[in-house]
Amino acid sequence: MTGASSDAPWARQREFGSRRPLAILLWLVLRVGPVLAPLLVMPLVGWYLIAAGSSRAASRDYLRRALDRPSHFRDVARHFNNFAGAVLERIHLISGRDDRFDIRIEGLEHVTRVLDADQGCVLLGSHLGSFEVLRGIARHAPVPVRPMMYRRNAGALTDLLDQLSPGLSDSVIEIGEPGSMLRAKEAVERGEMVGLLADRSPAGERLVTVPFLGSPAAFPAGPFVLAALLGVPVVLFYGLRLGPRRYLVRFEAFADRVVLDRSRRDEDLRHHVSRYAAALEENCRAHPYNWFNFFAFWEPVQHAMPHASSTGRSDSDHAPGAGETGGGSVHPS
Repeated sequence: MTGASSDAPWARQREFGSRRPLAILLWLVLRVGPVLAPLLVMPLVGWYLIAAGSSRAASRDYLRRALDRPSHFRDVARHFNNFAGAVLERIHLISGRDDRFDIRIEGLEHVTRVLDADQGCVLLGSHLGSFEVLRGIARHAPVPVRPMMYRRNAGALTDLLDQLSPGLSDSVIEIGEPGSMLRAKEAVERGEMVGLLADRSPAGERLVTVPFLGSPAAFPAGPFVLAALLGVPVVLFYGLRLGPRRYLVRFEAFADRVVLDRSRRDEDLRHHVSRYAAALEENCRAHPYNWFNFFAFWEPVQHAMPHASSTGRSDSDHAPGAGETGGGSVHPS
């Protein structure tokens, strides 16, 4: 197992863009609708393909692994274009303008089984597809879904999107804030669902290195520590983009409870993270153009993961972290 500080590759990710141009683009996207909006960003995607060399290289490396063949420029272009489409459609999903969307659901029984037992649960996701689709479904859910998000890197775009749905930010549990763990615990005790992403983390998060798409890769330990502390069932979810305004939301059972025995904490963490990475890999191979981590994910990490005994801190002293998270026809398939 390895850990990392701010040297982790995703710790250097920042949301970019100035407010005025983004506000104009947002206004145009909402005016022209989801069908014509992609035409507005085609020049931006083309420019990004040419100018963003590091993101292009990261995409090509990932696609080589997910496709199990050499990746080409057209593959990277498709990857970037799918990401741009998901970002555009995020605007419409957040603002509730999803009447022209087709959203299908698989594995809903894994969630209803937990809710029928009057329990809360942890929904564990990734940057595979769109988190906003889950929020759209959450409007019809019998209990609230509370996203746990790290938003300190947020910029103008996040601020503008928050304005589209003013009540949305009130449901967010901000990771790293005083009382965030208590808010998550109170939510699941009320029978609510807490959703977070487990393939990216804030700077300073402890990491666990496990096999992923053919090479060792570092995943944050925090989401699994959080799940263990909450002591509720864990369900995996994916908001997969199948095409323009077409999504498949898939739920998969993960654990009735994540247990981290103090006598074998590292081994237990590795076990749970390995299972998560294996499930993510399977879905990445099935939907390769949906994983939106445009940085060197397999970049070597040189830091050692601290043990509670060596730091003098118990499990509960470590604040768990996670990645920044983030009607049409909605029906089971």
